[in-house]
Amino acid sequence: MLNFNAPPLKNTAAEPVWKVLIYDRFGQDIISPLLSVKELRDMGITLHLLLHSDRDPIPDVPAIYFVMPTEENIDRICQDLRNQLYESYYLNFISAISRSKLEDIASAALAANAVSQVTKVFDQYLNFITLEDDMFILCHQNKELISYHAINRADIQDTDMEAIMDTIVDSLFCFFVTLGAVPIIRCPRGNAAEMVAVKLDKKLRENLRDARNSLFTGDNMAAGQFSFQRPLFILADRNVDMATPLHHTWTYQALIHDVLDFHLNRVMMEEGAGAEPSPAGARPKKKSRKTYDLTAADKFWQKHKGSPFPEVAESVQEELDAYRAQEDEVKRLKSIMGLEGEDEGAISMLSDNTAKLTSAVSSLPELLEKKRLIDLHTNVATAVLDHIKSRKLDVYFEYEEKLMSKSTLDKSLLDIISDPDAGTPEDKMRLFLIFYITAQQAPSEVTQHTNNNNLTNQHYKQTQGRRLVMNTGSQFVMEGVKHLVLKQHNLPVTRILDNLMEMKSHPVSFSSKQGKKVVYGCSELFNAAQFIKQLSQLGQK
Repeated sequence: MLNFNAPPLKNTAAEPVWKVLIYDRFGQDIISPLLSVKELRDMGITLHLLLHSDRDPIPDVPAIYFVMPTEENIDRICQDLRNQLYESYYLNFISAISRSKLEDIASAALAANAVSQVTKVFDQYLNFITLEDDMFILCHQNKELISYHAINRADIQDTDMEAIMDTIVDSLFCFFVTLGAVPIIRCPRGNAAEMVAVKLDKKLRENLRDARNSLFTGDNMAAGQFSFQRPLFILADRNVDMATPLHHTWTYQALIHDVLDFHLNRVMMEEGAGAEPSPAGARPKKKSRKTYDLTAADKFWQKHKGSPFPEVAESVQEELDAYRAQEDEVKRLKSIMGLEGEDEGAISMLSDNTAKLTSAVSSLPELLEKKRLIDLHTNVATAVLDHIKSRKLDVYFEYEEKLMSKSTLDKSLLDIISDPDAGTPEDKMRLFLIFYITAQQAPSEVTQHTNNNNLTNQHYKQTQGRRLVMNTGSQFVMEGVKHLVLKQHNLPVTRILDNLMEMKSHPVSFSSKQGKKVVYGCSELFNAAQFIKQLSQLGQK
């Protein structure tokens, strides 16, 4: 798409054609987890702008549009054609555009005498967001329209439910078109999952019947990852497992998602203005917001995102020590050559005897990138550890693990709930809900205690969070935090998946020498706080 809808030329040193990328919020969400600004620039994208922003004419540059085919977006594209903003227009729609809207664009192009400038029009079928190689979500913009709350509210009308199902089906259809495979669909009966499955099945069959325009034949199918076999698609309702979204976690990625502002692979954190108090009468300093991208290019992230947090803290420290050793080596070589404080230009002019130093200096960009990633993970891990310590999240994780695996409990639930230093009211509510969901019988004693203490309205004293990095040696301070070992136990969705994939009579097999390939997707990726908010809204109606 970014190469004017043509395959990119390999092994060519030619300059890319410079162009402008125009997207709406949906297109921005799809692109941002996949491509960095540098990668876009390498593909010739000099500017990337929102469709509805104020844009100046650039009459000698081609423009690639990547937008949803909404009425508002079509009107703005027609306006761009009338205003002759760009040299040529490559229109890429995230979902399939209707014939009537296509005719609107044609009419506008004709009126603006710009028919020859509209070079290509494509339906891209990319109405989903890929967060990782094996993880996708359906949308980020307007996600409340297909949320758990939206589907389960008591006053929902049939027309509203149909609209929600259509939105979900459109995204899933786009996913399978991109995959290039027609799935075998399995779902439970009698809930929203079945409604989605029936609609998706109908849409797939209609497309397959239309032999001329089928998206699953010929070239499209050849591109599919599973073109030689059909994937098994398991649709599950959120109600299958209510406890897991509320569970306090212990791995690096899950903890970041739980306690920090993390969406579309980007962490947003507030940085304090410093330890010094503001002078009397002065306006308090504003906290700056810092963003960090956690991408597939970050090797530390790829290696440790699924690791228990104490292991991550140790690994960050090891990386920091290794970086310092490399940095010290460069300084030592500079010192030996009498070049302390000299610039790199002077260093490169030295004779062959300085090959070792030249090699060390040439590795500086790589060293600086390593330092940037170490600083990133030090800051993120610091913030996570502050939450673990101040809220005793290790205690919650350990207790909830025992509840969910039906293990013997070493202390009473009331001991944790009544401890003013253990977590926030929300943490206690999460623990209680997991206890309630996993209990064999109604826990009347705890329910009564919770009601008497008005748990959700209490304000408990928070313990003072200590800084993770000490000024003396930058050592991670893990005192008071348990080094818990993660136990392997299958969650309800995993058990369903295993049972369906292991059926001997089933015609599909994901087996390979390495194991089974599983891709996870969800309509929305919420953390426990967002899920509790939706549950409380449902409870109030």
